[in-house]
Amino acid sequence: MAMIVSGEQTPIARKISTHAVIRTVMANGPISRADIAKRTGLSKQTISEVVRDLEQDGWLKPTGRTDGRPGRTAITYELDAAAGLAVSIDLGGTKIAAAICDLLGNIVAELKVPTDRRGGIHLVEQFCRTISDLNALAGTSSDSLRLIVLGTPGVLDPATGHIHAAPNIPGVEAINLRQLLSETLDIPVIIENDVNLAAEGERWRGHGIDVDNFAFVALGTGTGMGIIANGALLRGARGAAGEISYLPIGGDPFDPGGFNLGTFETAVGSMAMTRRYVGFGGRQGATVADLFNAFECGELSAVAAIEETARLTALAIAAIGATLDPELVIMGGSIGARPELVEAIRRYLPRCTPDPPRIEISHFGNRAALIGGMGIAVDHMHDDLFGVDLGEP
Repeated sequence: MAMIVSGEQTPIARKISTHAVIRTVMANGPISRADIAKRTGLSKQTISEVVRDLEQDGWLKPTGRTDGRPGRTAITYELDAAAGLAVSIDLGGTKIAAAICDLLGNIVAELKVPTDRRGGIHLVEQFCRTISDLNALAGTSSDSLRLIVLGTPGVLDPATGHIHAAPNIPGVEAINLRQLLSETLDIPVIIENDVNLAAEGERWRGHGIDVDNFAFVALGTGTGMGIIANGALLRGARGAAGEISYLPIGGDPFDPGGFNLGTFETAVGSMAMTRRYVGFGGRQGATVADLFNAFECGELSAVAAIEETARLTALAIAAIGATLDPELVIMGGSIGARPELVEAIRRYLPRCTPDPPRIEISHFGNRAALIGGMGIAVDHMHDDLFGVDLGEP
């Protein structure tokens, strides 16, 4: 909504004006001051003062001059994306992916390293080393970093940031990971469930960009689901919404042995797939990669293993559809994003549900959580740097 402001501004009015200018430049830059005034309804004097202050503080930079118009040309401005940097980290059971991004979500540096299998406090040390390596790659320093977004397996308590039910990351449940990392680097830290971040990544720049109701289902070493319901992330009462590992599918849900990994994960995770492959006559000691290679060669034991995994996953998606009614289910993870598996899931779905949702493979593959972390970081940086707090009404 356009807003007319003239004369001397109060501090809150100046904040609102600054917010309007920044949002306009972000959406339309490079842009001249005259065009900013037209789009915001702010006075030319106010625009000149706000742009001058933002340029002096390093948030805006001149990029050229207008052309193709009658009369004098004018300086155009755009956001200096390098004025704010953040780190996104995706903690996996075997690998850590990390990236530095700028205010516009551009990747400045990115790397991947094996996860320290000792877990616990050793992860904090590894994160610090990884961020140092990223800074070296980018030619930046930790002083320029404004935020760290960390994606982790497990159930996250949204109030405390404490992580529960993360059996693939030893020792992480025994420490306050957010507090330790924030205090060590003196940078604010946001921790989020990795599959929730993957869903946020798809909503930010992937298949979910125009979809208000969808689920991101990750299959790999473990299983999980991120839920976007009515345009917002659904967490549940204890932050455990989407923990499909515990769906009573693929085994006996009353067997307490399934309480650790979950009945469904025990039936479709990577260990289950290789165990199923060997049970159908496949090679002893085979990996998931071996299984898919054998599938490509038409080996019947591999075909049977993937078909059974797809059948069980279709049952899970049917249950998801009955409870959440998503327009779209996005498949991700090292196993869930495999086209061979997704094709089989699509075949099984109409056999177990009358109205199957659309199924897509993640736009970002195994980088979805990393991208989601960057999206969260960009939103928070914009809010912190340019947001307006009007206080209580």
